[in-house]
Amino acid sequence: MAAEEKKNNKIPRTPVPAQYRRKRRGLKTAVIAGVVVLLCAVAAAILIPGFLPNDDGNGDQTATLPPPDKVIHLVAGGDVNITDKSVAAGVTEGGYNYAQVFRDVLPVLSGGDVTMLNYEGVLGGTSYGTETKTAPAELMKALSSAGVDILQTANSYSVFDGLRGLGSTLQGVQSAGMTPLGTYATNADFRKSGGYVIWEIQGIKVAFMAFTKGMDGMGLPAGSEHCVNLLYTDYNSTYQKVDKDGITQIVRNAAAHQPDVMVALLHWGSEFNDQISKSQKKICEILQEEGVDAIIGTHSHYVQKIEFNPDTGNLVAYSLGDFYGDGETAGTNYSVLLDLEITQDGATGATKITDVSYVPIFLNKQENGKLQVLRIKEALQAYENQYLDRVSEETYQAMKTALTRIESRTGIKS
Repeated sequence: MAAEEKKNNKIPRTPVPAQYRRKRRGLKTAVIAGVVVLLCAVAAAILIPGFLPNDDGNGDQTATLPPPDKVIHLVAGGDVNITDKSVAAGVTEGGYNYAQVFRDVLPVLSGGDVTMLNYEGVLGGTSYGTETKTAPAELMKALSSAGVDILQTANSYSVFDGLRGLGSTLQGVQSAGMTPLGTYATNADFRKSGGYVIWEIQGIKVAFMAFTKGMDGMGLPAGSEHCVNLLYTDYNSTYQKVDKDGITQIVRNAAAHQPDVMVALLHWGSEFNDQISKSQKKICEILQEEGVDAIIGTHSHYVQKIEFNPDTGNLVAYSLGDFYGDGETAGTNYSVLLDLEITQDGATGATKITDVSYVPIFLNKQENGKLQVLRIKEALQAYENQYLDRVSEETYQAMKTALTRIESRTGIKS
């Protein structure tokens, strides 16, 4: 389904602060589904005594079928890093255009009922690249057009340009049609939001929240203490004291609306490091004890292990790697787009994550210096079948290596 169609279809807001873009089912699909239901009903009427009312002459038997299960998919990717090269990939004669950068992964991004990324940068300035960590508005437009719904803004660069930069970033994300998560222009905005958003997706209520370990050593001024959701009380120094009270309060604020599923996006751990710290484990325990179903991490720039318990439906993905950047550091030129299948039982209403999969992706540097985010398996197949726009031999070999490493790091075969 085209990303544009996804963006234009919206469900009315629920009583809690919420919004959601819902994809329509095609007419052909609806007709086929209706025929199948009708045939099943006819077969049941023939084979099951008492299925239809009045079959015994008493007129008081009203057996009915339970509602069908509901299934939705959440897609999550890693960091969007702002550097000179990642900005330059969109340069055109008339300004900036990033459509080609994300064209190959558009089916994955737009295929999620909700799609999420972590934006490691700011918006609103006129000087772009590594030094300012600022991206042009066209990058936001491209991500939104490709199917991204939520951008985590609680991370190292939340206040890189101060509170002014924080406010302009929130405005820029919203202007592009996406929802910023984890940061607020004022303390009053935080209190009004409760620190979370809840969207109703095809009848399934999902709560989203985001936290960061810190902001690259920067602190929040008095009167703005709640403008960024934080994991630690010593967030501007050693990251040792987990802010259990702050984390718990936000989760409970969301839980008060009785969501079916809760998802936490965490900017945590150490850069270019595979180690999982004790405080990360403690944070997982706090969140899961409060009912959070999915914990999805970023910040290390590496793909890390994914833990999924199919019995409870609990997921922890410690780091998804870099979705988009310059890929200069080894191990940062590949990552995953995670797909969470969430099922609500039609008979009982019980809802949980029922399956976890991912699409491995690779940051390809073309001969002209431009960058592309490519699906690894499709690119390998295109090379092996000698397609005209196939990658180079060098990139082909690098992708094969990346695929092996991704499966080893996540612990899940793609």
